[in-house]
Amino acid sequence: MPGLLDRVSTLVRANLNDLIDRAENPEKVIRQAIIDMNNQLIQVKTQVAASIADEQKLYQRWQENQALAQDSQRKAELAVSKGRDDLAREALQRQNSYQQISDGFQKQYTDQKAQVETLKAALNQLESKIQEADRKKDLLIARSHTAQAQQRIHDTLSGINTTGAMASFSRMEEKVSDQEARAKAAAELDTDSFEDRFAALEQGDAVDTQLAALKAKMGTGPALPANPNAALPEGESPSNHRDD
Repeated sequence: MPGLLDRVSTLVRANLNDLIDRAENPEKVIRQAIIDMNNQLIQVKTQVAASIADEQKLYQRWQENQALAQDSQRKAELAVSKGRDDLAREALQRQNSYQQISDGFQKQYTDQKAQVETLKAALNQLESKIQEADRKKDLLIARSHTAQAQQRIHDTLSGINTTGAMASFSRMEEKVSDQEARAKAAAELDTDSFEDRFAALEQGDAVDTQLAALKAKMGTGPALPANPNAALPEGESPSNHRDD
């Protein structure tokens, strides 16, 4: 009986949350815990039923011996009334024996009854515990799945950081930016075309002409040749004066 009470007490104190914390596979532990608790419940119910049957047997033996003691007492009184002290003495001896046995069965019955009441209370707690665990089972499994998913995400992010993937990505981004800058510079160099170089030469000639004109005006340089088309008589051209 004490061993049974210890097992029931252990089951009643069982905490699924603690099992989950220690388990590698919480879902498997939860389902197995429910199965184990139901199996233990069947065993406990069987033993409680046997204890109740023992209680009833003890009660019956108590009542039987109590009835025999009372019957022996009645016979002793009858013998005394008839003047048969010898029979009265024998009846009293039997009455004492039956009463002693009756008292023993009464004590055993009382102890057994207390044990049965304790077992019934523990059984009720165990049934409530199993019902509560069964109600929480799906919720705990769902929480376990969520926690596992969160852990996988965390592990993935940690792996990215530790392997330097983000740093490699940043270096590749810088390399692409450098390639873009090189391409832009090449495109700008391609605009320095043949025509652009000649335009630069013409612009240089114009500057030289302006500089010569400025020096002639200020008397610091040779005089500029006169415009061949200026101040010619009407009808004449510069070609008419080349023969002269």
